[in-house]
Order: sequence, then C-alpha cells, then structure tokens
Amino acid sequence: MTAVTDQDPTEHTDQPDDDTRKPSARQPDARKPDARKPDTRRGRRAFARTTKTRAADTREPDARNAGTGTGAGTGTGAGTGTGTAGSSSRGASDSERTPRTDPPETAWDDGLIARRVNETAEGDRFPVSDHRSAAPQTVTPLVYDGSLRSRLEALRELVGLSRTRLDSRTLSEAGRVLDEASARRRLSGQHTVVAIAGATGSGKSQLFNALAGVTISETGVRRPTTAAPIACSWSDGAASLIERLGIPPRLRRRPLPTGDGESPLRGLVLVDLPDHDSAAVQHRRHVDRILALVDAVIWVVDPEKYADAVLHERYLRPMAAHAEVMFVVLNQIDRLPGEAAEQVLDDLRRLLDEDGIALGEYGEPGTTVLALSALTGDGVGELREALGQFVSERGAPNRRISADVDIAAARLWPVYATQRRTGLSEQAREEFSDRLADAVGATAAGEAAERAWLRNANRACGTPWLRLWRWYQDRGEPTTGRLPGRTQSDEEATARQRVEQAVRTVADRASAGLPAPWAQAVREAAVRGSQGLPEALDALTARAGVPTGRPPRPGWWPVAVLVQASMTILQFLGGLWLLGQIIGIVAPNLGVPVLLMVIGIVGGPLIEWSCRMAARGPARRYGLEAERRLREAAAGCGRARVLDPVAAELLRYREVREQYGRVVGTGR
Repeated sequence: MTAVTDQDPTEHTDQPDDDTRKPSARQPDARKPDARKPDTRRGRRAFARTTKTRAADTREPDARNAGTGTGAGTGTGAGTGTGTAGSSSRGASDSERTPRTDPPETAWDDGLIARRVNETAEGDRFPVSDHRSAAPQTVTPLVYDGSLRSRLEALRELVGLSRTRLDSRTLSEAGRVLDEASARRRLSGQHTVVAIAGATGSGKSQLFNALAGVTISETGVRRPTTAAPIACSWSDGAASLIERLGIPPRLRRRPLPTGDGESPLRGLVLVDLPDHDSAAVQHRRHVDRILALVDAVIWVVDPEKYADAVLHERYLRPMAAHAEVMFVVLNQIDRLPGEAAEQVLDDLRRLLDEDGIALGEYGEPGTTVLALSALTGDGVGELREALGQFVSERGAPNRRISADVDIAAARLWPVYATQRRTGLSEQAREEFSDRLADAVGATAAGEAAERAWLRNANRACGTPWLRLWRWYQDRGEPTTGRLPGRTQSDEEATARQRVEQAVRTVADRASAGLPAPWAQAVREAAVRGSQGLPEALDALTARAGVPTGRPPRPGWWPVAVLVQASMTILQFLGGLWLLGQIIGIVAPNLGVPVLLMVIGIVGGPLIEWSCRMAARGPARRYGLEAERRLREAAAGCGRARVLDPVAAELLRYREVREQYGRVVGTGR
C-alpha cells in the first residue's frame, strides 16, 4: 500500500471524483488497494487534516463525526498525484457527511476527561450525545413530604434562635443542610442523581459504562484513570442538577434510546467520580464535594480493598444515616474462584453492620448489597433492575435530605440536649431573695422598727419621772425610729460580698444541667444583671426601710396616758395634803394623803408595765411589716436585674429545645 500524501485534500475539492479512474503507471496492480474497502488509515489522516484546518479551536468533536463512516480514501486513485489527492478529498468530504467508526484520537484525548473509545463501540447499544443538543424542557421542582418540611422549618427556626448563643462553626453543618435542601427543592424532582464512587482499580468506571450500555468513561491500567467527574443522564431536564454538581458541559453525556420503549432508568443521572483514595488532592476534593450533593451513592469495592480502613472510617461509617440511599457493590467477582465470592460478600455485610449501616434485607429499608462483574456482565442486570426501581420511586432526594437532617441533629445534640430537669425552682428563687434581704439587713431593720415602736410606747405610757430620766439619757442620740445608716466601709464590703455570693449561687443553680453554651449564657446574664445591684439595693433600703419620725400610735394610748396622768395627780394631791398638814393649814389626817400618794406611786409603774405588755403585739407587727417591705423591695430589685434575664435565657433554651425535638422527630 502506498503512503498517503501529505497534501491537504481541501485544496483539491474541485477535481473530478471518478471512482473508476485508472491507477498510476508507477504503481503496480498488485499493490493497488481494493476499491470496495476503505483505506482506514488514509481516511483517518485525511479526516484529521480536514478537522485541523476547519476547526482547530474546537475542544469537542461534532456529534456528526462521532459515529461510523466509510469512504475516507476510497477509490482506485489511491496512489500518487491527483488521484491520491482527489481520493483523499472525497474521503474528507464523506467523513463530514457520514458518521465514522474511528474519530480522531486527538479530538478526545485531552488527558482530563475519559475518551470515547469508539474502536470498541461497534457492539454498543447506543451512541452518546451531548446534553447541549437536547431541547430544553419544563422542569418539575422537587416537593418534600410534610414530615420533612416540618423538620426543615424546625431546623431553620432552631438555627435562627441559636445564632446569638452558638458560634457559627457549631451551626455550619445545619446551615449547609438548609442551603442544600433549599437548592435541591428548586431543581427537578423527576430526576435522581446517583454517584458511583470507589477506590483506585475497583472498576467503577467499567461499571459506569456497563450501566450506560456504551463506553463513556475511560478505563485502563493508568492510575488514576478518572480525573474529573462525568455525568450521564437518561432523560432531558437534568441540566440544572448537573450544573449544581459543577460538572461542565464537556463532561456531560446521555445514552440515546434505542427505540424499543422507555428506558427503565429514565430519570437517572449517573455520575462517575474520581477515586476517593487518589494520590491527587483535587480528585479527593471532587469526591467529597459531589458526595455532599448527590441523591444516592453506589460504592464499588473489589475483593482486595473492600475492607479498606479509609473507605469505612472516612466515608461509610459517617454516612451510616444514608443507608437507604446507598448501594454497595462487590465488583470483579469473576476473579474469585468457587464460593469465595459469597464468603467475601458475607464478610462485606459484616463490616457494613459494624459501621452501623442498616442492610436492606428481607424487604426492610437499608443499603442494597450486590455482587457482580462489570467485565463479564454477571450481576449487572440485577443492579440495573434495582437501580431502575430505586429511581422510579422518586423518593431518594427526600430520604437523602432527611438523613442529612438526622446527621446535623446528631451533631447538635451536645449543645441542646440534657438528661435532667433544668430551670429555676421556687426554692431557688426564695433563697435568692432571702440572701438579698440579708444583704440589705431586712431582719435587722424589722427588729429595729419593733424596738422603736416599744420605746415610743414606753415614753408615751411611762411615769413622768422615768420619762425625764430617759430623756436625759437619749439627748444627742438619733431621732427615735430612724434606721441608722450603714456608713462604715466594712459593713458596705460585707453587704457587697453577700450580693455577689447570692448572684453566683442563683446562676449556678439555674445553669445546672444545661449544655455548655446555654449554661454560659445564663451565667453571663446573671453577671450583667448584678452590675450596680448593691447600689440599687442601698437606694431601695433608704426608701423602703423604717420611716423617720415616731411610729403610729394605737387607739388605747390616750386612755393609758390619761390614767398615767391621773396617777401623777394623785401623787401630787397626796403630797400637797401632807405638806398642808405639816404647815398646819389642814387638819391632821395621815391616812388619806398617804393612801393617795401610795396609789399614785404604785399605779404609775403598774400602768407602764401593762402598756408595755400590750404594746408587744403591735410592735411585733410593725417590725414585721417593715421587714416585709424591705424584703419585697430587695426581691423586686433582684428579680428585675438578675432573675428576669436568667429566666429569659432559660425560656429561650426551652424554645430551642422544643424546636430540636421537632428536628429529631420527637416533637412531631
């Protein structure tokens, strides 16, 4: 066979196209190519030159040139000269009109995406088309069920109530779940996005191609083979879902239907991920990012790495809550002899059970575990059937978001849940008020008021001689009934310490059993309220303490005073009578004046003692009333400054606790 000329065939498109042209005289007939068989190598080179000339900047070959074709270099003019050029020119033209079997390798081999291996695609059931060729369709948004909507609303309310109490890092996972749930709800509800993930050499790209029925993702011995995620959709309307995954249009494919009817995988969007254990950091980032966005995952493991600690500890165990939207596939069972496949599959189930992943056996919801060989096709039909049923239910997005909410709620458990009753009891409130009353000296003030009332009663009902003596002793002392001001520095320091101790005690009792963030918020509220509390209590004490001046008198005091005055008058009358007898003005008679004087002298103290006994009850009530007023004033000040802010924090915690109960499902 003669070599193909390097002349550009596009320069000779005006030459006649004569398939019956005679061969060149310089070319022996024995080496003449068969006119019925296309010279594939010559046609491929001519096609490459034509493509390079017309579309040098095209990244992706046109779909017209991705199929099979004929005639690139067909004809008897396969030798040198114009015949060769004409045949090459026709071959290039035919390749533009008719799909070819062998597209140029340089058009797809860019090292970033998997090449379409068309050399082996003759047995494929469908060709592959780009999503950009699909006509836009109306997308039906996803609708969450009532239970999930209620949980999402509760989680959103929970995050809103907690932003001022919890740091953004603690709420980041819950916020991410809310954002992803909102974004997914606006996208198609008729599609289910399923990612195929696995380790290096597990055969996930081979399984991807087997499910698609056509070679889409590159397979080979080079590691890692899949460098970027590739998406394949079985129906239109999934463009927004794929854009959410960050997969560019050049990495989007869709198997074309064969015309035998609607595909059982209609609505499926399959994504082939890079290796999760790839040495390239960017590959692992692709995996982690997309796994957080897809609706379901197919984990592909092989007999060598199915027990890999990285797979179980980094991915499967943390995703145990997503058991209902996971498939675990043991690939490459054709490498296992005899019953070894069943033994490895049983051990895989054991490991998944240890990871906390519920297995969907006997009709129960959970992870589907299958064994297959993507190379031989054994078991692929069973996976395709299970996947078709899974996609047709249209419930994967709801289950995925619900599992995300479960995981977010589990991570928030330490900052919301408590195992004991929390709050301020009535006993704690009363003890706090008692401590403040002691700090302001309410008991001492009541006792002082009681003594003042008794002293006033004694002065009003006592004998003149005793009153004169007490007046002499009380000269220079404060007015009767006034509460001495606490002016000494040691007394003020003692009162301040009592107030601080009372605040610390009530804060500790209120925060007991609360999660750390809320306990800290309660203590901070109590400390803020205690600022300026001693000064406020001092001002209240001055206003609500024992009033200045004399205490009020009961109704029997005037009678007692009149009787006491009568006793004094009798003493004076008896004394004057005796004095008149001594002088001689009055006739001598010692009995009557002496009797009058004895009655006055004995009756005065007796009346004073009687009044004192009668005054004890009113004095006690007067002192208790003064103590009560001061206690209520101190309690009101402490309640407004400390107890109310603490109670507000506890109420906020109870609200978020109720919302958290709705999130986890206990409050529905």
